[in-house]
Amino acid sequence: MTISGMLILIGLLGVVPIIIGSAFVTVDKKPQGLPFMWIFGQLVLWAGFQLLSVPIILKVGRFSQVVNIYNVYTAVMLVGAVILWCVRRKKTKLRPVKTKEEALNKTTLVAWIIFWALLVFQLIQAVRLAYGDGDDAFYVAISGMAEDSEWMYQKIAYTGWPSVLDVRHGMAPFPIWIAYLIRLSGMEVSTVNHIVMPLMLIPMTYAIYYLLAEKLFSKKKEGIPVFLIITELLVLFGDYSYYTAERFMIARSRQGKAALGSVIIPVLFFLLLLFLEKMQENQRISLGYWILLGATMTTGCLCSTLGALLVCVLIGVTGLCAAACYKKWKFLFPMATCCVPCVVYAGLYLILG
Repeated sequence: MTISGMLILIGLLGVVPIIIGSAFVTVDKKPQGLPFMWIFGQLVLWAGFQLLSVPIILKVGRFSQVVNIYNVYTAVMLVGAVILWCVRRKKTKLRPVKTKEEALNKTTLVAWIIFWALLVFQLIQAVRLAYGDGDDAFYVAISGMAEDSEWMYQKIAYTGWPSVLDVRHGMAPFPIWIAYLIRLSGMEVSTVNHIVMPLMLIPMTYAIYYLLAEKLFSKKKEGIPVFLIITELLVLFGDYSYYTAERFMIARSRQGKAALGSVIIPVLFFLLLLFLEKMQENQRISLGYWILLGATMTTGCLCSTLGALLVCVLIGVTGLCAAACYKKWKFLFPMATCCVPCVVYAGLYLILG
């Protein structure tokens, strides 16, 4: 059961997102690689889970309904991505842009070795020193109760007694997504929360910073591993408070707030950097880009109810500044459209909460 469960989780958290993310590799000037496909494929899956699960939760539905409908969504996205890849390959003969390969000098090679060593060290420590904090009594319990009893946010997490629907936490059902992984893999609740989540979230975080480094050091590639090493050092010594993003990333990655701070906000910075780059170079912004931006915004709501506000503020400030600087006000409409899910969830929270 453990081996089969691990293989299922590798498929759900690795293979499936990469296949789905392959549908969006052309949103930039050149086709993107595996880090891009993995990150944005997962974001599209997370966004779908948010859109599908919240209505069922608010209607006091059962967890099995969420599992079944999300399985259908995942299958549809997989089939669509494969079909799109085949059509694109047949019509455009899409190939990665070939650039002049440069041999790694010794300094750059050493820097990459240090980066990977520090990453492995962080993964080992995150698993070896896994512990239960106070919030586990709520978030991990919610995942366990959903998988075991089919009830979602209708029981008191600390006692297990029936209660009225917890609308506040039900609007950001990240623990229910973890329960979905538990249901399909058959692994223990604590194993998925304390081991699988760090092994997924930490590499995903550095994959995002790798994408950012590629943008920032596009003309000086040797700066990429140095940037990542500095990021790792900031993470390793960032536990100066119980509430820092670094602590959430390493020690509390099973909570949606960790995904918000470590994944969603850095991804938004990457997408907005790409947006500003396209504005400056007067390039066309494809539909795929807006889909990814909307998926990222929706995923912010999945991670935390506060995420709906934070991501909208970030998008709004960037959009207004870009429109004023480049005199292209027409882009405010699609950016505002991407904020619609956040506004809707915030409105539901105010009405039902």
